[in-house]
Amino acid sequence: MEIKKNIFKKNIFKKKKQIGIWSCLSNNTIAEIISITGYDWSVIDMEHSPNDIQEVLTQLQVMEGYKTEPVVRVPWNEPVVVKRILDMGAQTILYPFVQNEIEAKAAVQATRYAPQGIRGVMSVARMNRYGHVKDYYNKAQKEICVLVQCETKEAIQNIPNICKVDGVDGIFIGPSDLSSSLGKIGEFEDTEVQDLIYKGLDLSKKFKKPAGILTGKKEYAKKYIESGFTFVAVNSDTNLFARGAENLLKDFS
Repeated sequence: MEIKKNIFKKNIFKKKKQIGIWSCLSNNTIAEIISITGYDWSVIDMEHSPNDIQEVLTQLQVMEGYKTEPVVRVPWNEPVVVKRILDMGAQTILYPFVQNEIEAKAAVQATRYAPQGIRGVMSVARMNRYGHVKDYYNKAQKEICVLVQCETKEAIQNIPNICKVDGVDGIFIGPSDLSSSLGKIGEFEDTEVQDLIYKGLDLSKKFKKPAGILTGKKEYAKKYIESGFTFVAVNSDTNLFARGAENLLKDFS
């Protein structure tokens, strides 16, 4: 049996537009709906959502067979959870709050077997189809996609060095923490915040790394895509449900 191909990784390398959605509701049915709908990628969020290991596993299983690539945002840049998520079959990892090249190197090393990294070896698990992919260890690295979040002014300034780290496949600009780091929490449309977002995009382009971003506003999503962001999450399941429920109620109030 062949290893699963990471189409999302292949497409972002080609700078092919990838439209995604953020999934925070920790729900298998939501994961299935997102996949059936046909988004290119969907973040299973472990940093700010109540997804535990078992819930991530079942969402990965539900999404199997669809074109939507599950992107698991781990809680933090540390190897233990990453090891377990990779062994469960995830191939694209999003690391929050990566500030510099040292932290970027640690992120990559957690996804690589020795001697290139520190990923522990599991003989039989979902990642190698329970032993059916005989050459998994030699091919795993090629199909694993490492995305790092740059979400402070310091991190944006360090993008040139982060991009030089072998194994970093994409830069994700985090608007929420970026606005917070500037003392403007929640002010996503502020000129200084937007200027830094586009600075991050320009630096990523300069150093030939695909850039991604999340926004809950359709007009901003379209603007980011037109400006050259390769992978854009255009909303979250939580926001879609909350605003949809809110707007429906207004119609009857």
